[in-house]
Amino acid sequence: MKSFPFKIFILSLLLPPFLYFFSVHYLEQRLKILYLEEVKDVYIGDTHSLFDGTVSIQDAVDKNITRYLQSKWFLKWGLKLNVVVTTRQGKILFPAIFGSPKESLSPMDPMRVASENYRLLNEGLIVNISIELEHGKPISILILFTYIGLALLLLYFFTRRAIKNTKKAEIEKAKTIDRLLEREKRSTEVLKTLGMKRIELKNRYDEIKRELEDEKIKASKNEDGMIEEIVSLEEEINRNIDLQQEQRKEIDELKEKIQKSEGEGAKGQEKSLKGTASVTRRFNTLYKNILINKKAISGFINLPEDMKIKCEEIIHQLNENPDYVTIKRKVFSKKSRETVLEVLFAYRGRLYFRTPKDQHVEILTIGTKNTQLKDLEFIDRL
Repeated sequence: MKSFPFKIFILSLLLPPFLYFFSVHYLEQRLKILYLEEVKDVYIGDTHSLFDGTVSIQDAVDKNITRYLQSKWFLKWGLKLNVVVTTRQGKILFPAIFGSPKESLSPMDPMRVASENYRLLNEGLIVNISIELEHGKPISILILFTYIGLALLLLYFFTRRAIKNTKKAEIEKAKTIDRLLEREKRSTEVLKTLGMKRIELKNRYDEIKRELEDEKIKASKNEDGMIEEIVSLEEEINRNIDLQQEQRKEIDELKEKIQKSEGEGAKGQEKSLKGTASVTRRFNTLYKNILINKKAISGFINLPEDMKIKCEEIIHQLNENPDYVTIKRKVFSKKSRETVLEVLFAYRGRLYFRTPKDQHVEILTIGTKNTQLKDLEFIDRL
């Protein structure tokens, strides 16, 4: 038994004798104090007979102490009580030790006995006792067996607890073993399942490998045809590029002719009206999701060519998806609660638009930073 209490066992062996000797010594000291007081109370007895001279003090002390010792029944159980009564000069009165005949007092002379008794009492008597618990007697045996019994009870208690802890540990060990066996069983099943999946995956891998080899063979067969098709596509792309370049040249030539024809056309107000009408038709044709105010078209025409391109990019974004247009700020009209939005382009350009209830974007005016005040006044007049 791993948890056997060896320390308690050693303590149970050593503790009883130690406690026995300590208890015997302590009991002897306590009984000595107790019996000394009791002997002092009874050893003289009745003082009338002493002062009358009918009894000598030595006989009275002997008689009283002997009667007292006979009344203590547990003295027979192993308690040894020794009483010694002496005078101040060292004369022993108890136990009775009689002197020579010359020193004896005549019992027929009460006056001398009384005088001697009075002298001894006046002088004072000394009482000494000694107590010894004899080993092997009932009292000492009872004390020893009591401590042995307590030691056995202590050993029994710790031994029983150790046995209980051992059984509990064995039960826990058995439960742990059962859990490990169950875990081993589950692990074995998992390994078995994994083995089956491994076989399935290997078969699938072999199948995919065969399919890949077949595809490689097919790809190698079709590779020449694909190369020829790629070459033909590249040739077609090159032809399209050449056609696009030719079309661009034609467009540039047409633009030059248009500019020349516009330069040779009417001047002044007729030229402006024609330009406004042309821009209006072009905007209405290209941007069907927005409405453009005449003020905006007039401002667009007055822009430099580089700013017109940037402005038309903004108009195109408003036509396609107004949410992608970056808004600089909101402008609030003084006469109306509608909100007008301001957009920047080409650093100096300003475009103002609003979104009515029909959700169509309406471009109100287009201008530059120099025309901003006039544009805002126009918005307030709307």
